Amino acid sequence: MYTPKPYVEADLATLHAGIRAWSFGTLITVGPSGVNATHLPFLLDAAGEAGDQDPQGHGLLTTHLSKKNPQFEDLRAGAEALAIFQGPHAFITPSWYVKQSTFPTWNYTAIHARGTPRVIEERMAVHAVLRRTVALYDTPLGGNWDFDAMSFDFVAPRLDMIAAVQIPVRVLEGKYKLNQDRSEEDRKGVIAALERLGEPQGVAVAGLMRQQLAALAGG
Repeated sequence: MYTPKPYVEADLATLHAGIRAWSFGTLITVGPSGVNATHLPFLLDAAGEAGDQDPQGHGLLTTHLSKKNPQFEDLRAGAEALAIFQGPHAFITPSWYVKQSTFPTWNYTAIHARGTPRVIEERMAVHAVLRRTVALYDTPLGGNWDFDAMSFDFVAPRLDMIAAVQIPVRVLEGKYKLNQDRSEEDRKGVIAALERLGEPQGVAVAGLMRQQLAALAGG
């Protein structure tokens, strides 16, 4: 990922927080059929949680997909995988700057995680991944549906159609492009404009920009 120095985000805790916040990511592989991309929910185990499965200390990503997906064959063959997590983004006009002799740009946040996948097909292991996924996304909603209450005879055939995938992250890159190359006055102007517009993505970008300014002031 092309990342000029002002936009590099290398703090592991920040990157892990971003992955968890933007956990519906894009998994990309290259195989005999060319480039494959699948949009998937990811679980993240940080250092200490993944143990020996995370030799680099960057974290362990876990997801699942249908075995009918052509990307499954890339993963089973051990093709290098890239998982992309896209955070908030917003168009930025020079009209919001004090010094306007420049061009429009786009503020955005993105995290790239690379590693060699391990495919898991054993039925109970796949079931465990699904239970974790349900616990993370469905259980907090407080609905009446209960995955664990379903008959295993009903669930089992579905498990055989799904594979779990673990990716020990070998390379982790973060790009938080938030006007770090502009003056404090210009950045405050962007924050105010985005918050005034009230578009959710823009408001989220403004929030991240406020955090960065606060960190600079604290430093």
